[in-house]
Amino acid sequence: MAETPDFQQKQYAFAAHIRDPENNPAPPNIEDRRMGVYRELFFNNLLSLLSSTFPVLTKLHSRKKWRSFIRQFMINHNAQTPYFLEIPKEFLAFLENEYEADDDDYPFLLELAHYEWAELALSVSEDSNDGQVVDADGDFLDGIPVKSMLAWSFSYRFPVHIISESFKPDAEGEQPTIIVLYRNRDDDLGFMELNPVTARLLELIGDNDDLSGRALLEALAREMDYPDRTALIEHGVTAMQEMHAAEILIGTRITS
Repeated sequence: MAETPDFQQKQYAFAAHIRDPENNPAPPNIEDRRMGVYRELFFNNLLSLLSSTFPVLTKLHSRKKWRSFIRQFMINHNAQTPYFLEIPKEFLAFLENEYEADDDDYPFLLELAHYEWAELALSVSEDSNDGQVVDADGDFLDGIPVKSMLAWSFSYRFPVHIISESFKPDAEGEQPTIIVLYRNRDDDLGFMELNPVTARLLELIGDNDDLSGRALLEALAREMDYPDRTALIEHGVTAMQEMHAAEILIGTRITS
């Protein structure tokens, strides 16, 4: 096997030192002042990007602890993308797969990180809705409801959307917290907390190709063995109208 060329050895040594300067010496014959510029540049760029992507997570931790997360990420994670906007997803993967949790870590650490990453991912998503096949003013009972491509639903054990410096739950909720993140036509982001019934209705709409809203609600009533189907349909219509106002639903499918 051919020996690694000298210039590549220097590159590897340079990168190893940048990632973990305490355990990897800098390449020889480079002034430490100059290396210091690179050390600070790489670290501070990552620190700035991840702090802006995970603002709540950042505020919940001390400066020392948060910088420790970034350094461990640099040392232990082998990123699979060169794209800057994909780095937060890589950080999330690091927390999920490589980070060794401390005893005093928040129990909601991963879920909060996922929620904050999802907000960024949705804000830059290139998905779009085809308005040519949707009647924005269609009847949700008689028509086929259409879910926005820019509405993403997630279920969490913790109420991640209200976690803050003044509210840090130490135990998961009695019921899952179901949140749909959405981006409207003006590219504004929002969220709506759903109850389990409305969340299931939205899931059925997202998987549906040809059933009317009424048929979906009747199917949901049978699935839940709901005693008052008329009441469920009335509540379902109200829920669909609320989701339509938020552009989680964008109308009904044009079929002719």
